[in-house]
Amino acid sequence: MSGDTLGKIFRVTNWGESHGSAIGCVVEGCPSNIPLTESDIQPFLDRRRPGQSNLVTQRDEADRVEILSGIFEGVTTGTPISLLIKNENEKSKDYSEFAKLYRPSHADFTYQQKYKVRDPSGGGRSSARTTAANVAAGAIAHKILSELGIQVLSWVESVADIKTDIELNTVSAEMVESNKVRCPDMNVAAKMEQAILLARKEGDTLGGVVRCVVKNMPVGLGEPIFDKLEADLAKAMLSINASKGFEFGSGFEGTKMKGSQHNDIFYRDKDSEKILTTTNFSGGIQGGISNGMNVDFRVAFKPVATLMQSQKTISVEGNEIEYQGRGRHDPCVLPRAVPIVDAMTSLVLCDHYLRNKIYN
Repeated sequence: MSGDTLGKIFRVTNWGESHGSAIGCVVEGCPSNIPLTESDIQPFLDRRRPGQSNLVTQRDEADRVEILSGIFEGVTTGTPISLLIKNENEKSKDYSEFAKLYRPSHADFTYQQKYKVRDPSGGGRSSARTTAANVAAGAIAHKILSELGIQVLSWVESVADIKTDIELNTVSAEMVESNKVRCPDMNVAAKMEQAILLARKEGDTLGGVVRCVVKNMPVGLGEPIFDKLEADLAKAMLSINASKGFEFGSGFEGTKMKGSQHNDIFYRDKDSEKILTTTNFSGGIQGGISNGMNVDFRVAFKPVATLMQSQKTISVEGNEIEYQGRGRHDPCVLPRAVPIVDAMTSLVLCDHYLRNKIYN
């Protein structure tokens, strides 16, 4: 299996399965002499971990990270950093019957056809459990970006047809973390929570949209032609489990505008002397390169495929059967998707920052 590594200079290789003994990753290309301990990484994993509220899966994992290499006396050495997260609450028996069938909208069928073998326990390699390792790596990238003043901020913008229109410049990290849904609009968050709990009660699931804004962006990140910054962000976001759409800047709404309306006009700010734009329909990137404005995008997540309802499917022999989901699953991935979007964004930006240093 290939496709387990992200990045060119700041490279993250992800490994492990949902119900294996552990999951983890190897981070290459991290600069030396950066202070780093497990306590720098753990808060990011705590935001993503299962069992944190009644809105998410009740799998009880502490997600304690261990740094196995790449650190000496509390600082990075420039060598590969190995991160380990043990699986402590795996229940493979919950999935034993799924080895005999193909669950709707899961990776069971495609993995079986491609590799002629699959791990049915929690989806194995295709499980969202593997994103914990990416979040741990993202914490390291976040530490590097923070020293540059770059702020990555994601939140739940919509769940099903419930949406917030909160002004993005008013959103803070404290507002995002003020409720279990991670929507900075408290009134809308309450409605989202009710909808998720109702879906769980009905044995159903919901999808939605996560919005991400990156503030204090430097000019110059991104590599034309195939490594445009928005292209790499799109790849990173669409690699997240259950993601089904990526919209950058004005996105599809921009197609309804004329060029005279859509062009971002440049001007020089009198106070900072920086060159800015009056609007930001470009989402902070032009020609694949950051222009110093906020990077702005949305990621769409489908409803979770595992339902606690009876569904029709086929067995591995091709016979029509009925089955009902078992195990512990999120009725809506959005609350836990927020820290994953943060992490994947940080990984891409850190990689491009290090790549950009070649030119400076």
